[in-house]
Amino acid sequence: MTRAVRAFRDRYGSVLEWVVSALMVILAVEVTLGVVFRSIGHSLIWYDEVASVLLAWLTFYGAALASVKRAHIGCPELLDAMAWRARRAFNIVAELIVIAFFALLGWVGASVLPILATDALVSLPSIPMSVVQSVIPISAALIVLAEALYLIELITESEPPPATGVGLAEALQ
Repeated sequence: MTRAVRAFRDRYGSVLEWVVSALMVILAVEVTLGVVFRSIGHSLIWYDEVASVLLAWLTFYGAALASVKRAHIGCPELLDAMAWRARRAFNIVAELIVIAFFALLGWVGASVLPILATDALVSLPSIPMSVVQSVIPISAALIVLAEALYLIELITESEPPPATGVGLAEALQ
């Protein structure tokens, strides 16, 4: 079971890497175009607003990718100091709290979308604000999936995994 979950998580992470990479390229191209057009005296009226939206999307989808990669900030020294059973129990409780938070965020984010359906971007009125804000429930669902995959792995592990990562002291050297 754990091997299949890990394989799925790896494929899932690859898809998110492509999404995040594409958003980074699109943002870089959009900012470059904005600078070029501004320098020749023909500013793009939509440049700033679209750049802000792309940066927000990059942040939310990047957070989902970080969840898949287990790359969020943590204190591995504290967890590594715990006995395996205590560490496992602590991680399971923490995962349940994270999943509950992002499930709530996704639900609230989705419930706000119909309210925003009548609003649009100022510089591009053909793009509804609900499309822009859809990143919140979508990324919340992506994070819930990533955390659920890790929770399954935690529950099904029969022996301690290797240390959780590089400690703060080592990272700062």
